[in-house]
Amino acid sequence: MSKLSDVLDKKGYEVFTVSPKESVLDAIRQMTEKAIGTAVVLEDGKLVGIVSERDFIRKVVVAGKDAESSCVADIMTRQVFVEKPDSLVEDCLQLMTGKRIRHCPVMNGNELAGIVSIGDLVKFRLSEQAAAIRDYQQYIYQAY
Repeated sequence: MSKLSDVLDKKGYEVFTVSPKESVLDAIRQMTEKAIGTAVVLEDGKLVGIVSERDFIRKVVVAGKDAESSCVADIMTRQVFVEKPDSLVEDCLQLMTGKRIRHCPVMNGNELAGIVSIGDLVKFRLSEQAAAIRDYQQYIYQAY
């Protein structure tokens, strides 16, 4: 059974983080430059939230607020579901689909180890399945 650490080994451990005091405009600009849709919010090295482009649209644009005067703390999601590096990919997929979340920080104790998206997990599972199919095909071809 594959673990989230296996996914992070392939994907990478880099996580884009922002401060809750940072302006929404600055955070969104940086996310746009990095072509990412979500940032983990850290305060004094501690996970305090997660912010996404969706939060920006719903809580700033649609609400008619000013992105420059609003801070990340105003729009971030504070209830963050996390997993551990040794958590199973299947368990994380169940959590994410059950809670309808798209990104899940991976925490090693109190340390942020990485982040996985639902897309990362699906891509990883598909590559595992493709490898298994290749192995079965080789086995069958060698048997005949």
